[in-house]
Amino acid sequence: MGRLSGRSCIVTGAARGIGRAIGEALVCEGADVCFADIDGDKVAEVAASNIASAQIAGGKVTHAAVDVTDRMQVRALIAHAVSVFGKIDVKFNNAGVNRPMNFLDVTEENWNFIMGVNGLGCLIGMQEAARQMIAQGTGGKIINTASIASRQGFDNVAPYCASKFAVVSLTQSGARDLAKHNITVTGFAPGVVATEMWEQVDQDLMEIGAAERPGQAMEDFAAGILKGRVATPRDITGTTTYLASADSDYMTGQIVMIDGGMVLV
Repeated sequence: MGRLSGRSCIVTGAARGIGRAIGEALVCEGADVCFADIDGDKVAEVAASNIASAQIAGGKVTHAAVDVTDRMQVRALIAHAVSVFGKIDVKFNNAGVNRPMNFLDVTEENWNFIMGVNGLGCLIGMQEAARQMIAQGTGGKIINTASIASRQGFDNVAPYCASKFAVVSLTQSGARDLAKHNITVTGFAPGVVATEMWEQVDQDLMEIGAAERPGQAMEDFAAGILKGRVATPRDITGTTTYLASADSDYMTGQIVMIDGGMVLV
């Protein structure tokens, strides 16, 4: 029996990177997992690749395509997971985007795109998951992906920082409101993680003149990591599995820093 046997989970942004790693770690602990992402084809492949592991661990796997900024699609995602698993116990609001721009060049389009996915998408995901959990009457866990950018601002990614500060605020607000329903709301804040998103950020920073060569942005950020290296997605999953498990039942309203010691708070 795994630590999450009998628990049903949804992970958004699960087609790659941290989201995929979160979902796969949950599967290995016996959870039923719905991998969800806007990239429907890719997330279907990811789910299919986890079927054998789920069978061994005693859980189930499904998938869904979802735009987290569209409430009707989020409702459909939750309904789909409930139809397969019978309930939802854990909802990871992990889907996120970044599009670096120099501070004075940030546009309304850039701001709205990033805040829409990272801020509004988190709010909608929390609300719709909570409604399902309240209807079930058995409580649940909502877990949000923040960032080191939720603790301090960086000059070339101001909307991203603002959106992740919003995630912290939403986590605290949700924790206060949903405690009466036995729903906990927590989050985790990664630092520099070697994922496809960071590869794109690296390229974007070169295009806006904030970096001169490939890999420079990650090297510059990594210079301040006390652990001496960037993270891999698997460095994150010990914390995310803990947050999804009964081990964290007395925790709510908190953001766990998991950045190798970049930001000390």
